[in-house]
Amino acid sequence: MDWYTSIFELIDMRSFSNLWFWIALAVVWSSASHWVLGVPFDVVLRARRAGGQAEADMNDIARVHVNRLLYIVDVAGPWLLAFVSFLLTGLAMLGFYYGIEFAQAVFLLGFPMTLVGLVQLRAARRIRGEGMQGEDLARSLARCRLYTQIIGMVSIFFTALWGMYQNMSIGVLG
Repeated sequence: MDWYTSIFELIDMRSFSNLWFWIALAVVWSSASHWVLGVPFDVVLRARRAGGQAEADMNDIARVHVNRLLYIVDVAGPWLLAFVSFLLTGLAMLGFYYGIEFAQAVFLLGFPMTLVGLVQLRAARRIRGEGMQGEDLARSLARCRLYTQIIGMVSIFFTALWGMYQNMSIGVLG
């Protein structure tokens, strides 16, 4: 037995039975629901509660991030779509056709985040198109956060189911 085998036996390198994967999943979804279009949600809550400078800060942060996101999509949108589609298709094929667990784990993290990206892109176009500010902007950001949380709940549920299935079939039955 060499040192390489010893280390890989000591540290479980399978994704769904690794604690670090579940920590990363929790961090990804908590960050996604906290930062809505680049605006921390506590800023949105403070703007709704206090108004004034807090509302101006929310408007400025949202304007900067909305303009940045829409510029990136307008300039490189087709290339980004092609690259993300290629990446997700490759991960899905490697993970679910060839059975590589790491690719399954990355796909189950990445695919729902692309849905969140589409929700945020739609919200950004609507915010800029309607020139939202103040309470309308806060309401739109709250709605975007709600959709993100719904996608996150469904994603975590299916990831947990798939992870339990993988752990049971590989650990006990495999």
